[in-house]
Amino acid sequence: MIKEFREFITKGNVLDLAIAVVMGAAFGKIVSSLVANIITPLIGILIGGVNFSSLSFTVGKAVVQYGQFVQAVIDFLIISFAIFMFMKVANSLIRKKQANEEEVLEAIPASEQYLKEIRDLLQKNIRQDETS
Repeated sequence: MIKEFREFITKGNVLDLAIAVVMGAAFGKIVSSLVANIITPLIGILIGGVNFSSLSFTVGKAVVQYGQFVQAVIDFLIISFAIFMFMKVANSLIRKKQANEEEVLEAIPASEQYLKEIRDLLQKNIRQDETS
């Protein structure tokens, strides 16, 4: 049982998941700091320093703090937008890298391309002879 557990733990999927969770938590801290320390204060300046978290009303003895909910929704939207912008930039960089790699592949001289085609034809003929 210990051997099976060790094999399970050392499988790539489990390790990848563990790494993703740790990196996700670290990235979450970065995004939270970005929102709390940079974006929210700037938005606060733009909207006149309004903080919704103190809004509440009382029903009987219960205090309904709907302002904290509104503030949480606003924080969520800000965080979502920040992640969206990050992913937009990251995807743009990935597309540029892929385009550069495709350009490098297309830049193969014609003589090399002919040699590759000859090699592929020879391999195909060898496979056909082996199966016959």
